[in-house]
Amino acid sequence: MAKKATKKMSKKQMKRKKQKKILIIEFVILLVLLVVLFVWVKFGKIDFNSLRDIATNNLDDDTKELLDGYTTIALFGVDNRSVGDYDTGNSDSIMICSINNDTKEVKIVSVYRDTFMDVDGEGTLRKCNYAYNHGGVEEAIEMLNRNLDLDIQNYVTVDFYALAEAVDSVGGITLPEGLGTEEAEYVNSYIGEVAAVTGKTGNNVSAGQTELDGVQAVAYCRVRYTSGGDFKRAERQRTVVNCLVEEVKGASIFELNDLVDGILPYISTSLTASNIMGMATAMQDYTLADTHGFPFTMRTETYGSNPGSVDVPCTLETNVSELYQYLFGEEHTASTELQEISDAIVNYTGFTESSAVDYGY
Repeated sequence: MAKKATKKMSKKQMKRKKQKKILIIEFVILLVLLVVLFVWVKFGKIDFNSLRDIATNNLDDDTKELLDGYTTIALFGVDNRSVGDYDTGNSDSIMICSINNDTKEVKIVSVYRDTFMDVDGEGTLRKCNYAYNHGGVEEAIEMLNRNLDLDIQNYVTVDFYALAEAVDSVGGITLPEGLGTEEAEYVNSYIGEVAAVTGKTGNNVSAGQTELDGVQAVAYCRVRYTSGGDFKRAERQRTVVNCLVEEVKGASIFELNDLVDGILPYISTSLTASNIMGMATAMQDYTLADTHGFPFTMRTETYGSNPGSVDVPCTLETNVSELYQYLFGEEHTASTELQEISDAIVNYTGFTESSAVDYGY
């Protein structure tokens, strides 16, 4: 009898164990569904934009193989004095984000908005920020590919509000150095306009201040009339990105949720939901290794119909070679298309490598 009772108890235990497994599986499935639903709701707020086939130069096989080892994304900050309009406006911030697929090392290069480049593929030499305003994001990406021998196929565009909201969502950013007196004055001159565009409250800053909220951070990114001009402005923009990355790394799950909720409706991108998910899951593996400005060597002059001064690469071919060394650690042989653009800039300006001026930035 005892043996029979033991046998019945064993079957009950097995049944309970099976039921427990089923409950665990059901719980996991439910959890996965909830995560999928959460992601779907979040990503539903993004302006996903499918691009046409983005043109590139005729790159050699070695260059193509090298670029395949990196994820390269164009980042645009659009100054259109409105929220959520990504089709027009000057791309006052142009950055190239390069991610090493193996090491997850990230490098960011600011392309100075006044850089003299072929903006339309027809030999028109103008400031590079002309491309976005007159041809949209696709023309802007092709402009970067054409002049830099790259194969960029994806982008992210943000406006005033997205950056301000991102900074506010993580509780503000801390600059590595305090604001200078002249710098603070210019930041304050932009506060009112940024606040009006974003609908946020704007408070003035003071010299020496290191803590910035969203409106103040955007105003800081726009300052270009202090020493260093546009070069220093691009450096400020990279500083804000770096500070924001550091804040995100230390953010709580609630702050990250606020960040996602706050900025997703104000982003336009060609990245798919699966692209973003893949990058998000590896977030802790990424390291921002360095940032730099482009061109590396240049001369600033005024030409013809170009409003204000332009930054002339000395030469474009030489600068792209240095760009490859910086981003990919490899030598680069310029494509025929790049050589032709570089020669056209030299012929137009008369500036060669020896014409470069060291501006200290």
